[in-house]
Amino acid sequence: MKKEIQKWMDSKKPEAISFLQKMVRSNSEQGKEKEVQMLIADKLQDIGLEVDVWHPDDEAFFRHPYFCATRTDFSNSPNVAGILKGSGGGRSIVLNGHVDVVPPGDLSQWENDPYSGEIKDGKLYGRGATDMKGGNLCLLLAIQCLKDLNVPLKGDVIFHSVMEEESGGAGTLAAILRGYTADAAIIPEPTNMKIFPSQQGSMWFRINVYGRSAHGGTRYEGVSALEKAMIVVKELQDLEKARNERITDPLYQNIPIPVPINLGKISGGEWPSSVPDHIVIEGRIGVAPCESLEDVKGELEDRMASLNDQWLKEHPPAVEWFGAQWLPGSIDQDHDLMKLLSNRFTEICQCEPVIEASPWGTDGGLLTSVGHTPSIVFGPGVTSVAHYPDEHIELDKIFQAAEIITLTIMDWCGGIETETKEDLLVKKDT
Repeated sequence: MKKEIQKWMDSKKPEAISFLQKMVRSNSEQGKEKEVQMLIADKLQDIGLEVDVWHPDDEAFFRHPYFCATRTDFSNSPNVAGILKGSGGGRSIVLNGHVDVVPPGDLSQWENDPYSGEIKDGKLYGRGATDMKGGNLCLLLAIQCLKDLNVPLKGDVIFHSVMEEESGGAGTLAAILRGYTADAAIIPEPTNMKIFPSQQGSMWFRINVYGRSAHGGTRYEGVSALEKAMIVVKELQDLEKARNERITDPLYQNIPIPVPINLGKISGGEWPSSVPDHIVIEGRIGVAPCESLEDVKGELEDRMASLNDQWLKEHPPAVEWFGAQWLPGSIDQDHDLMKLLSNRFTEICQCEPVIEASPWGTDGGLLTSVGHTPSIVFGPGVTSVAHYPDEHIELDKIFQAAEIITLTIMDWCGGIETETKEDLLVKKDT
């Protein structure tokens, strides 16, 4: 069967690459996902799956405690689900991918149009190529391969094509609330073919620092909110250091700062000759898999309420939580899906997989915590070019990942016995 799958993948390369170009050429920034979602829905129907297309708009969705989005109008942003039904009695799996992409930024930094889909030196270029339309293609190839080769599966395969991941996962939350959950999930975000059983969460925060205005010539009559903001920044740096010193999980040993506090925006002041009385600091704080969002919120708020500065004690900075958030998530390394995926990786790649914690948030936290669907992140593409000019993905890695995922689905949903990792390494040596 492995040889049949490899043969099938080789035969589908031209068609699959052309489809990826179509996906990348469809500008699917948030609020513009409809075109690419219809492309995917048509593909799922051609494969022969049960297809559901819907626009999340119910009250349970908007009122959910983990609803997080930059908007509430999803009329041009449908969700898509496809179901490949098993014969029954087997384990089900969710294959989750998002289609929304971040804006291209400064176009002068791109060598080609951000939505060109150009192919050069075995790489396909364009916004979303690596994050994560290349990963989505892996999933579509795996499903189509299983269907075309009539591979018997006992459990259902449920495909998610969701919107709004880049702002906190509203699309995946909507899929969960619609009932599209399973016994486990694979999310092919760009991990550079590493396996991530743990994913950090994160939240956006805003800190308002207040001072007292005065003329710049007599600035000593006022209290500079900017100077007080420097104290706040130092406290945030100390908090980051303290939080990361507590992390002993070996999955983070190669990540310099497992749960960073990133300051992304500082603004304030109105006039060069005036002492600024209000400074706003906005940033993002990472959340370890073992932490809750509420505990991390409380830790940062406590720090802001206990600053060693008399003015700030009397006028404590006001902390707000706004915008995007991602739930942390993790799956036990002894979980059966981890074993199956690792074994198939070893078999196809002829080496041990690298197993680490994700340095960024994914929809895996929502699937694991809200959907009770333990999730693994594994896919082609590299984070270093995601959200960057000239984003691209190596085409060969897409097909390699698709082959690994196809075999893993067979094992998980079909109950097919697989060789242990030790057997595979012995076979390699002989």
